Amino acid sequence: MYSMKIQINNIHLQKIKKKNRTAVMIEKIILIENADPVIFYGANNSNIHTIKDLFPKIKIVARGNAIKAMGEESEIADFEEVIGKLEAYCAKYNNMKEEVIIDFIKGNQPEKTDDNNLIIYGNNGKPIVARTANQIRLVKDYDKNDLLFAIGPAGSGKTYTAIALAVRALKNKAVRKIILSRPAVEAGEKLGFLPGDMKDKIDPYLQPLYDALQDMIPSSKLKEFLENGTIQIAPLAFMRGRTLNDAFIILDEAQNTTTQQIKMFLTRMGMNSKIIVTGDVSQIDLPPSQRSGLIDALEVLRNVKGISKIEFDVKDIVRHQLVQRIVEAYDTRNKIRKEKKEEEARKSAEEDN
Repeated sequence: MYSMKIQINNIHLQKIKKKNRTAVMIEKIILIENADPVIFYGANNSNIHTIKDLFPKIKIVARGNAIKAMGEESEIADFEEVIGKLEAYCAKYNNMKEEVIIDFIKGNQPEKTDDNNLIIYGNNGKPIVARTANQIRLVKDYDKNDLLFAIGPAGSGKTYTAIALAVRALKNKAVRKIILSRPAVEAGEKLGFLPGDMKDKIDPYLQPLYDALQDMIPSSKLKEFLENGTIQIAPLAFMRGRTLNDAFIILDEAQNTTTQQIKMFLTRMGMNSKIIVTGDVSQIDLPPSQRSGLIDALEVLRNVKGISKIEFDVKDIVRHQLVQRIVEAYDTRNKIRKEKKEEEARKSAEEDN
């Protein structure tokens, strides 16, 4: 799963006589590509110092994402193997402590953590897990379907779980890029003119997506991914005309798409791609005369094979406990209003008859 590029700079044919034997000194450069070098090296290079202490016969120099090692061929072979295991561990857990280094160098396996419902390890080794029944269903349905709709109230973990799945797919090299999109719709208020270039104007609408990514990917690696296009965050309008192959695509706040927009978005899917659409049909910010594209898509696609729909509810809310009570209070009020309107319409129909 994890690869490590080894570059042989040169072989020093220095012959060192030690107890009537000849040792060949070699120099190798190992590139740390899958793990964040900042985490791998540790605070103030503490992990590198530990590695140096445990490999006293090897001269080790670490700069950027490259580790240069010079020593006897047999020692370098052991060193390469350990660094490969440490890189894989660091890439998976986004964390690496001194005891882990010692375990690997001694040939022991670090103590395993409970991976029950685990999606990925976030920054500082924080496990990101599917906490609720519907989050677990989203994770399981992802393996069986290429298009998923995750519908439910704010705080139920729809988008966060979807982004965790996307980061996992990228780390596992199941996809080559992640594309996150949102319709740029103001939530019930006019923001007016926004200063700056295009990125400055659209970033406020996309900040929740950045927040989730910052929990899961080290800052230096995230910056690299954003700069080289491995992770793309863009408003929905920028999706037109694209075919997205080998990609994990997430459309967030889909309740604020029009019927034309969501059709355009769904037809961007290319080969070896996955799409998760998230939204909350109780928080539509479109003009009253505009039909939500999410509602329309759910009706049109309800019998299409290869598509899964997961409906989250208040039991899935994982924010402050008050959020669940707030959502329930609004749902109760809306239910009463709906029943009242239906009753008035029924009485009006009876009077007409």
